[in-house]
Amino acid sequence: MTLQLLVAAMNKEPLQLAEEMKIDSDAIIVSQGEDYRYEELHYKGHTIRYFSMAERGVGLSRNHSLFRASATISVFADQDIVYDEGYAAKILEAFAGHPEADVLLFNVQAAPGRETYHTERFGRVHWYNCGRYPTYSFAVRTDKIHEHNITFSLLFGGGAKHSNGEDSLFLHDCLKAGLKVYRVPIRIGQEQPGESTWFKGYNEKFFYDRGVLYRHLYGRMARIWALRFVLAKRKVMCKEIPWREAYRIMVRGIKAV
Repeated sequence: MTLQLLVAAMNKEPLQLAEEMKIDSDAIIVSQGEDYRYEELHYKGHTIRYFSMAERGVGLSRNHSLFRASATISVFADQDIVYDEGYAAKILEAFAGHPEADVLLFNVQAAPGRETYHTERFGRVHWYNCGRYPTYSFAVRTDKIHEHNITFSLLFGGGAKHSNGEDSLFLHDCLKAGLKVYRVPIRIGQEQPGESTWFKGYNEKFFYDRGVLYRHLYGRMARIWALRFVLAKRKVMCKEIPWREAYRIMVRGIKAV
């Protein structure tokens, strides 16, 4: 098996970014910048294909690299991830050990205050628990994703109309297509602290966009899952907007779809 990192970046030069991220595999880097440029570079015995593009949107960047992915395994990455030594071998060994898996979700240590998940034991991921994993934890069998024409939404994520959620929708589409998704207790890197490109607090837009996302994820059950969400998160997320109002805002988002 072969492996490529698919890196979504912004205004980054490829070799500098490869050093910062400690890339030790083939990679496709798509950097949102001000011009259009393509380079094929060789770095530590690996091939890095670099695309600079003027258009904005993390989903667009990820799709741009995904369409060009040619390795057996594609690993989605962000520019603020620093990879552990031997990450490529760990990922390939995990897929070799789980031939039934089409998608594996790995541990990447999140920056303080951004922890949303940590896998402690191997397990299956289903439609009802696929909403907590960030894209940079995803590794996929490239041919399976291409075969089912699965892409990232252009409506959600940094640079898009609505806030984050493109990761959950991607997994949702994988599961809908019948792909088998598993989480594995294997760490491959860590996230560096930095300012979020989309999170500006638990404000009206946050809850409205979450409502739109839930309509796409859960369909007719969106209101039930929205209520469950605000009740479970009210102590953290509903300090400025009371949970009942947060729920009403989410319902507005649900109705808007």
